[in-house]
Amino acid sequence: MARAFRWAGHRPAYTAAVGAAALVLSVAACGGDGGGNSGGSAKNFTFLAINENTTIPTTLTTLSKSACADENKTQPLVIKKQAQGSLDQQLQLLAGQGALPQAFIAANAPALTQQLFDNGSVLDLGNAVKSAGLEENILPAAGSTIEALYDGKQLVLPSELNIEGIWYNKKLLQDNGIAVPTTWEQLVAAFAKLQAAGVQPISNAGKGGDGWGVTRWVGNYIVREQGPDALKKVADGDAKLTDAAYAKGAQAISDLGKKGYFGKSPTSIDYATALNTFATGKAAFIYMGSWALSAFNDPKQTTIGAENIGFLKFPTVSGGTGTADQVSANVGTAIAISKKAYDGDKNTQAWVECIVENYGNVALRDSSQITGFKTDGSVEVPALTKQIQDEISNIQDSVLWFEAYFPAKATTVSQNSGGQLGSGQLSGEKFMQTVSANLS
Repeated sequence: MARAFRWAGHRPAYTAAVGAAALVLSVAACGGDGGGNSGGSAKNFTFLAINENTTIPTTLTTLSKSACADENKTQPLVIKKQAQGSLDQQLQLLAGQGALPQAFIAANAPALTQQLFDNGSVLDLGNAVKSAGLEENILPAAGSTIEALYDGKQLVLPSELNIEGIWYNKKLLQDNGIAVPTTWEQLVAAFAKLQAAGVQPISNAGKGGDGWGVTRWVGNYIVREQGPDALKKVADGDAKLTDAAYAKGAQAISDLGKKGYFGKSPTSIDYATALNTFATGKAAFIYMGSWALSAFNDPKQTTIGAENIGFLKFPTVSGGTGTADQVSANVGTAIAISKKAYDGDKNTQAWVECIVENYGNVALRDSSQITGFKTDGSVEVPALTKQIQDEISNIQDSVLWFEAYFPAKATTVSQNSGGQLGSGQLSGEKFMQTVSANLS
């Protein structure tokens, strides 16, 4: 399964270029609102892919030869490719020319997709899917995640759906007499017991930009204590990262680092090393997204065996208003649709509806990709993957990761500082001051 399209460490791709939103052309002034055709039915169904992702074009190609063969006969699928690093700029250019293809990889920066929607270039897929009577084909967890990114609207199709949480080594916990923790206090007590037994409690990366492996802990602690809208409040200006309650969350992670729970030198550990440390039984816990299932299900990479891995939703914090059912999620590389093309072409509408109905099964069957689309249960998957599918199907509310609302500069500063926080070199207060200084 191709995964190179994410940041190093498989972080959600759509935050990598938030700063690019500042380059948005004045679409309305350029005339046209996208669509790639001047009216009537387009000759082809054109999809703009990125070089770094092969799963989406492969899945669409398979659909064109199977479930969507009739749609493809009427409007043949044509795939064009673009480097991810220049995707946002290309989308701005095409939108300004009124030449967006019918379907395309959504912008790296959610702010750009939002602006293209505001300018009339991007379709409100939530309304479109509902009008077609297909809303049940979008999993609630996916819909909730997309709406959190796009101010209550579903502007993309969830060709991926990743949930995040704490994965644990069942045998290490059992050997050390530790029950699966359900509260933060129980989790920290487990860390202490493992450390005393000579077992590294947590494996998460802290080297350079891979410091997101540590900052994920910060964001989850905050939303468990302050509630699911805690980070949105910061984005809206109703709270500050430097407020005592927020700094407390970062300090809780710094305290883990001071005790060595992230290992001896988290600032020297990259994503691949962190994953390998857990997968080979050298650490008991790792915070990670479900994109790691391909590695966990590979016996060559995961020598402890997938059957020995458990999944734990980030636990509750004593006195907090957040719940463990509010799971961190992202929709990774997603698909957007041109509003002009969809509104003016019944053949394009048929193609989009066929994707909504059938993409989930094909992506799961052929690429082991969990998506935000409903599946019919016909695809046999490994037990651990089935467990995560069940977790996803039961999610009604999702939350975003720590840097989801940050501009590019603050995201970089946060994740580059994560390793120092995870080693206890930075206090929670200092970490939050450093990140907060780069929010504007």
